[in-house]
Amino acid sequence: MKTTSFLAAMFVLASTTAFANDPGSTRIAVFSQKHAGIFKVVYKGESLGKVKLVIYNKDREIVFEESREVDGFIRNVNFGQMQPGEYTIEITDKAGKESRTVVHTTGTSSVKEVKVSKMEAADKYLLAVTNDSPETINVKIFDGESNLVHSRELTIDRSLKLVYFLKNVQGVPTFEITDRNGVTRTIAGY
Repeated sequence: MKTTSFLAAMFVLASTTAFANDPGSTRIAVFSQKHAGIFKVVYKGESLGKVKLVIYNKDREIVFEESREVDGFIRNVNFGQMQPGEYTIEITDKAGKESRTVVHTTGTSSVKEVKVSKMEAADKYLLAVTNDSPETINVKIFDGESNLVHSRELTIDRSLKLVYFLKNVQGVPTFEITDRNGVTRTIAGY
C-alpha cells in the first residue's frame, strides 16, 4: 500500500516537475508549485537507510542540509527568503548521489497550472497549461546541454495542450514557461 500511495503521489505531482539531471532515475523528483519559490521534493529509496538532503546555491555553498533514516519522503522546500537564482537539490543515499537544479524566481504566477509529461511514444512530450482566464505565455525548450531548440509565444484561453515530438533533442529536454508577470516555471521532460 505504501508503494502504491507513493507512486500515486508521483503521478499527481508529475504535473510540475523541475529539472532532471538523470533521465533514467526514479529516486528523486522536484516539482515547482504555483507560488514562486516553493518546490516539492519527492524521494523514494530502495530500502530504509540514511538519506541526506543538501541544497546548494550557484556558488556550491550549502544553504540547507538535513539527514533522515527513511526509505522515502515528500517534502516542501520554501526558497521564499532566498535570493532569486539557481539552486541544486542533492540527495545522497547508499545508492549514491542524485541532484536536480531549480531556478527560484519571485512573484506569483498568473498561470494556474503547468504540466509536462513524457508520453509512452518515444520522444513525445505533452505540455498542458490551464488558467482561469486568457493568458499569453512564452514556451522555450532546451536540450540536455541547455541549448535552446524551440521558442514560441502562445495565447491560451483557459487550457492548452500541445504534443512536442523531440526526436533530435539530445539528453533530457527542459521546458521553460514564462507568464505575463515574468514568472518562469522550469520543468524537465522525464
